[in-house]
Amino acid sequence: MNENLKVFAGSASIDLAQEIVDYLGIPLGEIEFTYFENDNTFVQIKENVREKDVFLVQTSCRPVDHNFMEALIMTDALMRASAKRITLVMPYYAYARSEKKDHPRIPITAALVGKLVKTAGVSRILTMDLHAEAIQGFFDGPVDQLLARKLVSDHIKQMGLENIVAVSPDVGGANRTRGYAHRLKCPLAILDKRRQNGKVTIFNVFGDVKDKTVIIFDDEIASGGTMKDASIALKDKGAIEIYAAVTHPVFGDGIQENLKKSAFKEIIVTNTIPVNLDPPIDNLTVLSVGQILGDAIKNIHTGASVSHVFLDPEDESDDK
Repeated sequence: MNENLKVFAGSASIDLAQEIVDYLGIPLGEIEFTYFENDNTFVQIKENVREKDVFLVQTSCRPVDHNFMEALIMTDALMRASAKRITLVMPYYAYARSEKKDHPRIPITAALVGKLVKTAGVSRILTMDLHAEAIQGFFDGPVDQLLARKLVSDHIKQMGLENIVAVSPDVGGANRTRGYAHRLKCPLAILDKRRQNGKVTIFNVFGDVKDKTVIIFDDEIASGGTMKDASIALKDKGAIEIYAAVTHPVFGDGIQENLKKSAFKEIIVTNTIPVNLDPPIDNLTVLSVGQILGDAIKNIHTGASVSHVFLDPEDESDDK
């Protein structure tokens, strides 16, 4: 691998960054963090990055604000050390769910994130399965969005399931789920999910799930409450086995209790966010995105196509 390629890790993504560099066959960049008593963060890059192509791996997870600020500080340090190009590898984009102004006097924080990392010195963003495609326009520069679809679909194929139906948790996720249905060569169903007075209710299931093996596909799971209700609704409609496949395991408060009460036989996630649950979830499967990100980093560095990393002839021709 070219000696001009450097990969550094923020404190939120050390394990994932180590997977990436092990795959690429290069050492992880040396960086030192100091956290002062006044809650300030200090960063020092411990090796030469002048005129290097630098990839900074830092996902968005708790504590979100600290980890994002850490990414900005690392970027500033790399920029002042004369790095030639800085690509922020943010597998789970910070504040991705705050991507529109649907109430009076609220921010569009996902857009603010794009402005802040650009100002800090980021040249390019590499991310995975954005909550909304429009987020790519919030950064004034190239944004490469990788999809977990091939990774997850290949795992599901190896499971040997029969009579599969791909289920979208709502109308907004239908396009994502249609991609999975195409790859798995199975029909599509959609849940009629509505939010009333702050509570999400499943009203109906559009599609035939009776006596089927159903898989709910989503971009992220937080408390798991809505997913639990969705699994029960599908069970009530006659589904035999119910699975969930979610890219980003946000895993907030109540996740263990909700998934324990759900009807899921297995929950499949990726490691875009570190999974450190105590107690652990027995029926949880974590797939690694290290190789996908490694291939994307290699292709960005060499100027090759990034879409070839996660798309193949099985995917729909209108995918980008």
